Amino acid sequence: MSTLQLGLIAAGVLLVVAVIAYNAWERRRLRRQFEAAFSPAARAARDPSRVEPTLGGDTATHFPSPESSSDASTRPPESERAFDIPMDVAPTRDTSAAEEAYPAASETFAENAAEGATPQPDPDIECIAELQTTAPVSIGSIAGGLTARLGKPLRWFGRAHGDGAWRLLSKDSPGEFSEFAACLLLADRNGPVSRPQLETFLRVVGEIAPTIPAAFDPPDIASEVERAEVVDRLCADLDVQIGLTITKADGTPIAGTRLRGVAEAAGFRLGSLGRFEWLHADTGSVLYTLQNLKNEPFTVESLRASSTPGVVLLLDVPRVTDPPRTFDQMKLLAKRLALTLGAEVVDDNRRPLDDVALAKIRAQVQAAADTLHEVHIEPGSPRALALYGA
Repeated sequence: MSTLQLGLIAAGVLLVVAVIAYNAWERRRLRRQFEAAFSPAARAARDPSRVEPTLGGDTATHFPSPESSSDASTRPPESERAFDIPMDVAPTRDTSAAEEAYPAASETFAENAAEGATPQPDPDIECIAELQTTAPVSIGSIAGGLTARLGKPLRWFGRAHGDGAWRLLSKDSPGEFSEFAACLLLADRNGPVSRPQLETFLRVVGEIAPTIPAAFDPPDIASEVERAEVVDRLCADLDVQIGLTITKADGTPIAGTRLRGVAEAAGFRLGSLGRFEWLHADTGSVLYTLQNLKNEPFTVESLRASSTPGVVLLLDVPRVTDPPRTFDQMKLLAKRLALTLGAEVVDDNRRPLDDVALAKIRAQVQAAADTLHEVHIEPGSPRALALYGA
């Protein structure tokens, strides 16, 4: 082995070690800031008169703000949020399912994420407004609230007794309830909930209260706006996506019909959003996607009539339960697709990705997953799916 080869190997090892060390330092820094911002003392300091909603025990899970972050209301576009190493890291702005209800956690999220756990209000990522009725009432009493559209996911819960379990409600929920909890998500990939949205939310709940009738003590809007901005900054900093690009070395395009045949043979299906999706065999959830390099959606017609300069395999780290393992699967599939298409796996600068570069990317995936875990946003969990809705 030549001196040059030994030097390249040593440089590669040092580079991987440097990445791992930096990510370990970054996780410690974020965690200190997170715990400081959402500790009970910090909450009390922001508003001593504000009492956080109580949902059957100590429900605090900490979502503090990073030490330095961009304006929470305007996350940078994808083209401005990329590492200069062979990977893409960008926030997703598509929130087509933003109005759908989602399950979330109470108390420690790990407990609620256990098999058989039921959805509960999540006071760390939702603004919660409670109604305490003077007598048990049916679901029809809050029908107007159930159909409200506020620009952020809204969920309603009910329970028959003050110390009973919360039930996620729908328009067909049977029984009577003595207490309701309206829960509005504080932030998602569209950014934090706005003051007007919060005002509308509390007005909707406030108008329902006298018709039941029910006691209603609304949370402080200024405090909720502040919490929403903190959650949004945290989520923006941890919003990691990994892309592996496949193109032909000579620059010739890939025929759409050829691409579709290869993708479907590999196990992808063409989804409604114009991208091929690889689904988990048991849950049906999307593990990663195959997208057009031209930033145009694929359709059956476009694939039949045109070609593309390349495709991108994309892993949305917060939305899968085991990001490193999923990346390993995606990496192997990218290599197989490239071989079948007569192409190669490259970085953003069209440089081929070797095993050293791919190992570096995997280290980034692991670091991102570890950080999400440390701040109680388990990758692929209902809480993560809510905050990183797509």
